[in-house]
Amino acid sequence: MRDLKRLRARRRRPVAAVLSGLAVACVLLAVRTPDGVEVLAAARDLPGGRLAAADVVVVRLPPDAVPAGAYAPGTPVSGRVLAGPLRRGELLTDARLLGPGLFRRTLTGQASGNPVGGGPPTVSEASAVGPGLVATPVRMADPDAARLLSPGDVIDVLAAFEDGPFQARTVAQEVRVIARPPVRTDGGALLVLATTSEQAAQLAQAQAQGRLSMTIHPQ
Repeated sequence: MRDLKRLRARRRRPVAAVLSGLAVACVLLAVRTPDGVEVLAAARDLPGGRLAAADVVVVRLPPDAVPAGAYAPGTPVSGRVLAGPLRRGELLTDARLLGPGLFRRTLTGQASGNPVGGGPPTVSEASAVGPGLVATPVRMADPDAARLLSPGDVIDVLAAFEDGPFQARTVAQEVRVIARPPVRTDGGALLVLATTSEQAAQLAQAQAQGRLSMTIHPQ
């Protein structure tokens, strides 16, 4: 009787080993064949500005739900600049970030003498502001008002001229803020706006002849 039990136990061991191996194989197969594609998304509501590592999370979506230009995990997005506000869970794509070298010197706060590959943005970088638009730096007279702005805000720019009868007029309407370097307490505040070439020329003329201020469009 004991010999019969031992024989049955010996026969069960190979079967158990095979079943165990099949279970492990199934687990490995499930891990190696994911159901979707991993991409980067906003970890929280983001107002704009530079991204930090904690601002993004990895999400998994069906392949047909992933838009063109989405970023895969491991893409170096920390330090990149959002073109506008981003809601929690919204995907990061190349259309939501400014070009990698755009305004690198002013956005990082490095001194102009540091070798950071400065100079005006290239054609490919400038195209990040939108089709048919250019990046136009302007200096606002009131630094406190500029502190209210974030990339993605839309403003009207007004100019006040001191020569002759004091008057003010609107020189650019519904232009988007794409960068706001650190505000200094002296000399006003620098903004970078997405404008047409015609608006850029009007802003340059107004800036040379008067002081610039703004009104902010509610969003």
